[in-house]
Amino acid sequence: MAVRTTVDIPEPLHDALRSRAQASGTSIRALIVQAIEQTYSLPKKGRPVTGPLIRGKGKRGPLYPVNENPWDLIF
Repeated sequence: MAVRTTVDIPEPLHDALRSRAQASGTSIRALIVQAIEQTYSLPKKGRPVTGPLIRGKGKRGPLYPVNENPWDLIF
């Protein structure tokens, strides 16, 4: 659903918008909507983390150590 809004645009800017719209074969409305969408678009989600955050050389430790007591790591 569209919402109608009235905005006062200075004449020189309106003339520039009209010229650009005519040159690109579109409307002033389409140019304004495109500019607003580019400026205030929702942030895009990045890629999911799939590997180690810190890359290093060496051997990785076991994912689930079986011979360590978790309490020894905390205290």
